[in-house]
Amino acid sequence: MTSTDRDRAFLSLETMSFVHSAVYAGLLACWLLDGPKALRAGFGWAHGVLWIVMTILVIVAARKAIVSFRLAVLVAVIGGLGPFAGTAGFVLERRSKVRESAESYAVHKQGPRAR
Repeated sequence: MTSTDRDRAFLSLETMSFVHSAVYAGLLACWLLDGPKALRAGFGWAHGVLWIVMTILVIVAARKAIVSFRLAVLVAVIGGLGPFAGTAGFVLERRSKVRESAESYAVHKQGPRAR
């Protein structure tokens, strides 16, 4: 798997995590505002199915080194109770990858004298 494929897979999982968080926010809003039962049920089912799908996908992604083991555990274990934690984990992991890439580029650009 090339780094471009890994980046695409990571972006897809990150996007799905944001969607899952939005669905969960809808579920919480329906619950707090005593929304229609059918809407609450729809958001509840969507949250449950998304959590199961996300769990399977992040476990596979962790095995393929697309996401860290820590992020996979965060999404799989805590994601059922609050997917916002998994979404925050994706944002933090993306920032970490960008920072590492920038540091690697800076060291490479400085040449052999810097090492």
